[in-house]
Amino acid sequence: MTPFAIAGVQMYVNPLQPNVDGMLQRLDVLMARFPWTQMVLFSELAPFGPLEKFKLAQENETIDRFCEAARRHKVWLIPGSMFLTHPVNGKVYNTSLVINPDGQVIRRYAKMFPFLPYEAGIAAGTEFCVFDVPEIGRFGLSICYDMWFPETTRQLTSQGVEVLLHPVLTGTTDRDAELAIARATAAQFQCYVFDVNGLGAGGVGKSCVVDPTSLVLHQSAGQEDMFPIEVDLSMVRRQRETGMKGLGQVLKSFRDRSTDFSVYDRTSGTDAFLNTLGPLEIPQQGSRAGLHVDVPTGNDTELDGGHPDFGLGKAALPERLLGG
Repeated sequence: MTPFAIAGVQMYVNPLQPNVDGMLQRLDVLMARFPWTQMVLFSELAPFGPLEKFKLAQENETIDRFCEAARRHKVWLIPGSMFLTHPVNGKVYNTSLVINPDGQVIRRYAKMFPFLPYEAGIAAGTEFCVFDVPEIGRFGLSICYDMWFPETTRQLTSQGVEVLLHPVLTGTTDRDAELAIARATAAQFQCYVFDVNGLGAGGVGKSCVVDPTSLVLHQSAGQEDMFPIEVDLSMVRRQRETGMKGLGQVLKSFRDRSTDFSVYDRTSGTDAFLNTLGPLEIPQQGSRAGLHVDVPTGNDTELDGGHPDFGLGKAALPERLLGG
């Protein structure tokens, strides 16, 4: 058995003032209540909320405070993420930090898939985040929308990642879909998934922890929550060797695949359909993009129950359902 205790913190996020003091206070409470915790994960953009105007320099006092807290409590700390400005190219990245128990930042991860078109102005990262906890195992980090793209988890688990840390900021109606993706990701890639959402400006909650069999070990509701979960990484290794419940050995099957996927070759033309989908933009009121409604022709006054408009005629159909 290779046990390791990871705690998620689901907390209220204020969009207009810093939440750093609140995060550090909750960390103190967590460690007083559950001193056996070895790693702590907060939600996406928890320190300063979702507004880009609160972006910081890549090196700043807030990071120093988080490092000191990790050192004091002797825990691995992932304090959500922050908008940080790159000192060379000036671009703003949604960036997570991995801080070790000595208070050192050992990894920085910039979100690969900003939630476009809504997060316009946030640059996309290009480097994956993998790190080892000595004598325990290998961990990987992705942020929110990244997990909607299984290629990100494929890259991480192909490098041996056993626990996927996933800070989230989802305050929208697609949260239940994300929970389904979290379970599917755990099963597909035979790994633990720690999916931590915020509250208020930080999301609608519903954080979850999923084991490699897709079993939900913990599901938060819509209130503040601290949930330390002891995972067993030997379970990951066993399942990857023998299959989920002795069945699908998906990582080995992918390794031994006979097919290379031409869709990943941008010059292959396999993905030509994607170019028909239109621009990546925010839908507007009355948008008819993607709708192709065939309107029957003939005598509009004719009562014909066989017509899709039930004989009411084109004039009776709402304009938004018509092609013009």
